[in-house]
Amino acid sequence: MDGAAITALQQLQSAIEQQVFGKRNVVELAIICVLTGGHLLLEDVPGVGKTTLGLSIARALGGSFARVQFTSDLLPSDILGASVLDPTGPDGPHLRFRGGPIFANVVLADELNRTPPRTQSALLEAMNEGQVSADGETRPLPSPFLVIATQNPFELYGTWPLPDAQMDRFLLRSSMGYPDRESERAVLRGDARRDFGGAAITADQLVRLRAACAAVRMHSEVEDYILDIVAATRSTPALVRGVSTRGAEALARASRGLALLRGRDHVLPDDVRRIAPSALVHRVQARAEGASGGAERAVDAVLSSVKAPV
Repeated sequence: MDGAAITALQQLQSAIEQQVFGKRNVVELAIICVLTGGHLLLEDVPGVGKTTLGLSIARALGGSFARVQFTSDLLPSDILGASVLDPTGPDGPHLRFRGGPIFANVVLADELNRTPPRTQSALLEAMNEGQVSADGETRPLPSPFLVIATQNPFELYGTWPLPDAQMDRFLLRSSMGYPDRESERAVLRGDARRDFGGAAITADQLVRLRAACAAVRMHSEVEDYILDIVAATRSTPALVRGVSTRGAEALARASRGLALLRGRDHVLPDDVRRIAPSALVHRVQARAEGASGGAERAVDAVLSSVKAPV
């Protein structure tokens, strides 16, 4: 990988980490989503920096940011937009489509599982196709387009489970968690740059970074390693449902993104092993419904049992 690409990645990561303290792992997962055109799901309690993460990514990319608070009475049109009566114009009053908050480069879908499935499904086309169909027309979304969705732990009151089709649209899943003591001290002291600064990289640099990510080489033995992991999730007794073909493709994309972040133009088995929990846990279903950490333990067991190429 050329030095210019490495410098651009470092600038992007540094700009985000000036706002999001002590969360390098989550920042790297978000950057991988940016590089691969994927989306990020965060399961966490309120107040740990999820909005700051989304806003800092948008500003570092020089793009727009929108935050949608998902509630039980939210409608699909509140997200996608709708036609409204425009009284102006040479021919008199007419209907004009006014786009919703989905038409932003970075969309924070806050507490996604507090809204019913009908409204949750409004995101499916946008996340998968990069477009929105409304009022009989298909409208492209801006590029880059990244959804960072948050969901409350399922035991909290007033939550709706995310359907499998929705979960499968997220490239990676993680948790912000509480910061370490010194990072939290920095927050108390107001050490973050509250102006968020300007863009850390240009649009052309992002295009080149995405092209470099897609061009990261993956040896056939590493491909076989991914396929072995996926096959193992489908046969392990601890899981009712294993990883889909889309999940296998997501693991490959995320592995390329991690390799690029590490400054390499090829994927190592260790890249696959490190990113696999974030790419796979939300795509499987543990046999013991409601068992805390059942899916995580099952995926960890699969990774321990599948032999990596040397």
